[in-house]
Amino acid sequence: MAKCKSCVVLPFLVGLVASIVLGWWGFPKVLYSQKTQPIRFDHVVHVEDQAMACEDCHAFRDDGSYAGMPTNANCVGCHEDVQGEDPDEARYVAEYVQQEKEVEWLGYQKQPDNVYFSHIAHKELDCTSCHPDVANMSTPPVYYENRLSGYSKDTMKMWQCEECHAQSGASNACFVCHK
Repeated sequence: MAKCKSCVVLPFLVGLVASIVLGWWGFPKVLYSQKTQPIRFDHVVHVEDQAMACEDCHAFRDDGSYAGMPTNANCVGCHEDVQGEDPDEARYVAEYVQQEKEVEWLGYQKQPDNVYFSHIAHKELDCTSCHPDVANMSTPPVYYENRLSGYSKDTMKMWQCEECHAQSGASNACFVCHK
């Protein structure tokens, strides 16, 4: 009879451990694909060397919503021709500027269509409160795309917004963000 208990318990424990390992390690690898930006954009060169601010490239509409990723129109003032020795800059000029083709940037923070987010309402916060600190990166971070939803793994989660609103005393009413 004791032998039968071990016949049941041992496979159960092996299955449990295997499930935990696969769930913790394997599932995220299956769920998220890894991508890189089409062009390695060096924020350090632009922020530190050229003293550019986030708002110089990342624009907002009058209602405070994000107007989208920078376009070639933001860049051609300086990059109509290659300025330096960076092979990615040369590739950008040749493949995008001269071909009049927009870069298909991968957006780390895209919100679902039912979420309204006003950057103007959050202007007292530093950009890095919600976004990765790309201003100090010469190479953009890896983009992890959820294979099911198509969203980035780095997209702000509702619980993060709720936590910040609770700490600051801002309203957590559904209608504030969900339209």
